[in-house]
Amino acid sequence: MKRNSILRFFPVIVICIAFALLSAALIGQHFYGSYAQNESPVTILPADSLQRAAEKDGTAECLFLYNSQEANSVLAEEDARALFEQLHVTADFADLSAETLPSLEGYEKVVTALVDYGILGERAYEIMDWVGDGGGLMVYFPPQGDTFFRALGAQMGIRESGWEMYEIPGLRFRSDLMLGGLGKDYTIEEPYESALTLDLSSECTVHMVSADERELPVLWEYPHGEGRVVFMNFGIMGKAYRGIYAAAYSLLSEAFCWPVINGSAFYLDDFPSPVPSGTSAYIERDYGISVSDFYSNIWWPQLLELAEEYGIRYSGMVIEDYSDGLEAPFQRNLNTQRFRYFGSALLKSGGEIGLHGYNHIPLCREGFDAGFGDGYAQGTYERLFDYDYWETKEDMGASLEELISFTQELYPGITPQVYVPPSNILSEEARRMIAEDFPQIRAVASIYFEGDVEYTQEFEVAQDGVVETPRVISGLIIDSFMEIAALSELNLHYVNSHFQHPDDVLDADRGAEMGWEAMKNRLSEYLDWLYTSAPDIRNLTASEMAGAVQRYDSLDVELSATGEEIVLDLSGLQDEAFLFLRINERPPADPETCISGGTLQDLGGGLYLVTASENRIVIERG
Repeated sequence: MKRNSILRFFPVIVICIAFALLSAALIGQHFYGSYAQNESPVTILPADSLQRAAEKDGTAECLFLYNSQEANSVLAEEDARALFEQLHVTADFADLSAETLPSLEGYEKVVTALVDYGILGERAYEIMDWVGDGGGLMVYFPPQGDTFFRALGAQMGIRESGWEMYEIPGLRFRSDLMLGGLGKDYTIEEPYESALTLDLSSECTVHMVSADERELPVLWEYPHGEGRVVFMNFGIMGKAYRGIYAAAYSLLSEAFCWPVINGSAFYLDDFPSPVPSGTSAYIERDYGISVSDFYSNIWWPQLLELAEEYGIRYSGMVIEDYSDGLEAPFQRNLNTQRFRYFGSALLKSGGEIGLHGYNHIPLCREGFDAGFGDGYAQGTYERLFDYDYWETKEDMGASLEELISFTQELYPGITPQVYVPPSNILSEEARRMIAEDFPQIRAVASIYFEGDVEYTQEFEVAQDGVVETPRVISGLIIDSFMEIAALSELNLHYVNSHFQHPDDVLDADRGAEMGWEAMKNRLSEYLDWLYTSAPDIRNLTASEMAGAVQRYDSLDVELSATGEEIVLDLSGLQDEAFLFLRINERPPADPETCISGGTLQDLGGGLYLVTASENRIVIERG
């Protein structure tokens, strides 16, 4: 009877087993998914295959005048050197405290960065005559309003100027000169009296004013004879404002072109990583659930929704363990379920896995921070590094080897190529070790702005072949400084680079007291601004950003303009490249049909995006 009963229900048992197996497979598919190494549209090129831009011959296009005895002038000289390097502009720098004004013959543009224009003497009028004959003059920062400068002011569009300087609280755009500029005021985080009080001639084209009731002119251009003057009445300099100065410089001639990156990347630091146990006061207040459940059921699904809405492809940077272990061998983290769940979902969504650290202790040995701060110079050393030091280079290397092995075991077929230093701190010794001992790491993504001991970068390929891809802004609360920085970088490099941490929602200093909904809304506001300002910017992963920086860094362009066409001759073109082209006179009638050697997209305000496929690009003028 028993045997007969089993036989009788055997079909049902088979169906139940099959259903259970199918359910398990579906659950596994939901939690771990199926993914493959994504075919990247922008690969990282082998370092030895990069063709560098040819050295430019002949006279520099720009003459930069400064006075090394004036503090503001020295700051401007340093600022301009960095800006010109990113714009790929060749310039000669003349220190008027040590030499006389050079001949202006052969230069297309002159930039003055002087507090006291009296140092020019009568030759100041020679400069203005040169402008009248077709040259372009940019005033890099407002000088002191002395009698000598007042005499020149009328030739720069200034009708009347006062003796006192003005504190600009923020920037307001009057034109569409810059992507994302119109319709929004940009607050200056730490303003000071840096601008001249003045009134302008009606012939001036004002692009930017102070964001207050006065609306003091901040950036304008003025026709002087056959040439033009561009005046920056701003006086605040630094990395966060480079894009504004680049836009001003691009107004000096009938056309100007420079290479750009064309990429938007979003990094998730400490993700995947061990999830904190227990609860958080803010999560408990708003949701009444644990931190672990919040990450799984609210935070991550809503980040994926944002990714789908805007086309974002996140790059997650793995932390294996939050232990304080600093000595090899390093214990493997065996609690991998959540690593697999989050990492697989990230990869399925088109994202990428990168490297952050075996633990969250930056790769630094004692003494690496000796060059930071004034402690050593004063004989008393106040430590700027909040972590324990590693004892040996071998231990630092072993921790990276363990992290790589752990990551590749979790995600077979995936090759992490980008490293983000914990807390954005990386010693010179460890940076050399990465280049020499870890060839699979092709890029380092730290930060753009200088901190206390952080590893600060430019967008470039280093001498050792590692690609430097700094992150510009961070967190869920995009403050006034980051807003201007984002505006600037969108218009200088055509780039967005942002990172956040899962535990931002737990930290009051990062806005957690506002609650996740408010934090997410602030991030959404930034995303709306970004993708409204640049709807066609490429959404890239971390390694794709590195490939894009390679192509940007190796490219150079020579522009020549006639009455009928603009010709761009490129060197260092790899396969495809992008350039910004500002056309101030006689723009093309039809951007889609006027170009050979690439494509042309009208971005507004006289700015065009050139996609180059050949070394020579010809654009017919209107």
